[in-house]
Amino acid sequence: MAIAKTLIDYLDKRGVDYKLVEHEHSATALESAHSAHIPAHQVAKAVVMRDDQGYVLGVLPANHSLELDWVNAELNRGLEMACEDEFKKLFDDCEIGAVPALGDAYGLKVIWDDDLQYTADVYIEAGDHEHLVWLERKAFKKLMKSLPHTIISSDSEVGGWKF
Repeated sequence: MAIAKTLIDYLDKRGVDYKLVEHEHSATALESAHSAHIPAHQVAKAVVMRDDQGYVLGVLPANHSLELDWVNAELNRGLEMACEDEFKKLFDDCEIGAVPALGDAYGLKVIWDDDLQYTADVYIEAGDHEHLVWLERKAFKKLMKSLPHTIISSDSEVGGWKF
């Protein structure tokens, strides 16, 4: 499959340069980073959450864990983790578990982690388990500029809050 059509259309419509990076089959964004020999903090993983108001996509470094309480406090919502069987209707041109970290392309609300604005390059899942999409930091920030962002995750090596 390589790259989801919705993702290609979204990036092309916004005039964003990107490259496709192939890697061995992986089940998670963290595994994709290792397989592609990319620092895990440069791979943005997508975490799907839901409540009675709808879905929200959390975007955070692959080596971090989402802090759902922090997201709920920031958005004033009661979000919980969505189930993988819900993904097919939201990301109909993607393989389950290979959700691109650009929820705006799929009409989803997004909140992203501030750590991603400091990395030189950002890689996201392309919609399958063998490819990542490379974006320059400038391009990633352009795509995420109008979307809410704050600290929504913790790094297990560092712990909770970072200053």
